[in-house]
Amino acid sequence: MLRPWAFFLLAALAGCGEPGGRASPLTAARGLAGTALPVASAAAFVPTNDPPPVIDSCTDAPAFAIFVSPRKPRPGQPLRILAVADEASEGALVVQDGSGKTVVRADERRGAGPYFWSTTVPAPAAGTLRVVLAEAQAARACKDVTIDDAEEPPRAARGMWPISGAWGKATENLYAAWIEALFDAPLGEPLTFPALHEALRDPKRNLLHDHLGRGEDDAGPDAPVLDPDCADLPYALRAYFAFKMGLPFAYSSCTRGGGGRAPFCKRPRTSLEWPRHARTDPMAGFAEFVRTTLADTVHSGTGRTAGDDDETDFYPVRLDEGSLRPGTIYADPYGHVLVVVKRVPQTSERAGMLLAVDGQPDGTVARRRYWRGNFLFALDPSLGGPGFKRFRPLVVERGALRALSNQEIAAHPDHGDHAMEQYEHGVEGFYDRVDDVLSPLPLDPTRALIETIDALEEQVKGRVVSVENGRKYRQDGGKSVEMPDEASIFQTVGPWEDFSTPSRDLRLLVAIDVARALPARVERRPERYAMPSGKTAAEVRAELDATLTRELEARRFSYVRSDGASFSLSLADVVSRAESLEVGYNPNDCPEVRWGAKEGTDEASTCKMRAPWKQLSRMRKVRAWFKERRRPARG
Repeated sequence: MLRPWAFFLLAALAGCGEPGGRASPLTAARGLAGTALPVASAAAFVPTNDPPPVIDSCTDAPAFAIFVSPRKPRPGQPLRILAVADEASEGALVVQDGSGKTVVRADERRGAGPYFWSTTVPAPAAGTLRVVLAEAQAARACKDVTIDDAEEPPRAARGMWPISGAWGKATENLYAAWIEALFDAPLGEPLTFPALHEALRDPKRNLLHDHLGRGEDDAGPDAPVLDPDCADLPYALRAYFAFKMGLPFAYSSCTRGGGGRAPFCKRPRTSLEWPRHARTDPMAGFAEFVRTTLADTVHSGTGRTAGDDDETDFYPVRLDEGSLRPGTIYADPYGHVLVVVKRVPQTSERAGMLLAVDGQPDGTVARRRYWRGNFLFALDPSLGGPGFKRFRPLVVERGALRALSNQEIAAHPDHGDHAMEQYEHGVEGFYDRVDDVLSPLPLDPTRALIETIDALEEQVKGRVVSVENGRKYRQDGGKSVEMPDEASIFQTVGPWEDFSTPSRDLRLLVAIDVARALPARVERRPERYAMPSGKTAAEVRAELDATLTRELEARRFSYVRSDGASFSLSLADVVSRAESLEVGYNPNDCPEVRWGAKEGTDEASTCKMRAPWKQLSRMRKVRAWFKERRRPARG
């Protein structure tokens, strides 16, 4: 069996290592695994096929970094190589043997900031390989890699895992590239994993697969399980990367907010502390830490801390291309958290896109596209600080870990992106600014509408799965699901969390409103769109209204009724049933009711199950939250 990959950091970036841009001994001992994946959308560029330059001395360059895997490269074992960069270089990643002959070469550049190249040497021989990120006749970055059977020196162990590296520009760029590769798939294709570990066990996706060389990511009946929900997912990803790369990690115990105050954090905990659960097998111990200690500490309120608060795990970022990168999280005001996994630049045929993943209570991890129906935003002190955020950088000082303050982040050469602009221009200003970043050129209004309908359709089809899960649960003998009181319907544990859909349905209602309002938005902000020549904004709005009606009628989907037969609806049906969907989230109701079928119709004739009257009474009391598209803050 091919043994795992390990990382060996070969790059130095200005500001992230020793003074002068050279890598410190701590950062010069990491690496990365990676095999080529089908690329969802590669940035447009013209690759160079020029031969790599002859280099007398192998040195690195600022803003570029090279990583290889395994941590201890072995003869005959696959060697993965990755280069990351801030700049959109048109170079190629080239691996040469001792004679200067090219062994492998990767011309395809991936990502949209940071950018990365990856390749694999299937079975390197003992000796030295030279890795070059070459552009024309210049070397952007270069490193010599030794391959031998020498034993790896023991790593000093303290805390959850040994720390031998530091967070800086190189490791943050690598983290972004790792996230993007892990969740990459062609645009337009759904991407869903039953649990996070399913993605991590795939060596074609996980550039850190078997990084420690111990078979730690192998599948099997005794393989560790990682199945975080939405609040835990960002931490699980960050901790996994830090665990494999020997980087520091921290998480905080925070309140959930309340009384008009945002959540605040009381005590940071770090990877230098001894874990509560010690295991002989490092991966098993790590998985237990994530599923117990970490999951019992963090919650979605942890992401909603105030933007100007220094004592937090996350800090708000500028709204620009550099900050809206893979690994950035999005904390919405009502308790949901997503992780950005890809930014797709705007083209003449398509608006710019932002893709993210989220976790569900059942452990499912799925990819979503950014739009107002998925990424809710509100400005209310009692809800905390929502929006795009990144993990707060950590530094080791006198043997202890310390997180940088907002001021330190803003002034740091490797970070520098703390900002409060997300909260300064109102809700519409926030969405307008994100739209400007993703699509800096004016959008074709019809194309913008079609893409909005695409996103609505994606959301509806996702709900089909959730409603069907509830139907199967009851059909297979599941007992009537107990309904929590009031705001707890949005946050609880057990079957209600697994099979009800209040949060999803609230977002669907918002999504319906967004789709309906798009023609009016074009009329309100014509400068944002490539308006047809000779037509007024009002005329364009009327045409968009007609297109919206036509598209909603044409797009259809099916759900499973109580009798097991499929029933077809159009998106227009869903939009027209928005009022019924305000009370469609209870898994004790039949699927027909949950999809808004009117009593007495053929569609509703197969319904055999209704929620208990006490639950229906509770649903009436909280219906205003859905009607007004709001909900109380939760943790």
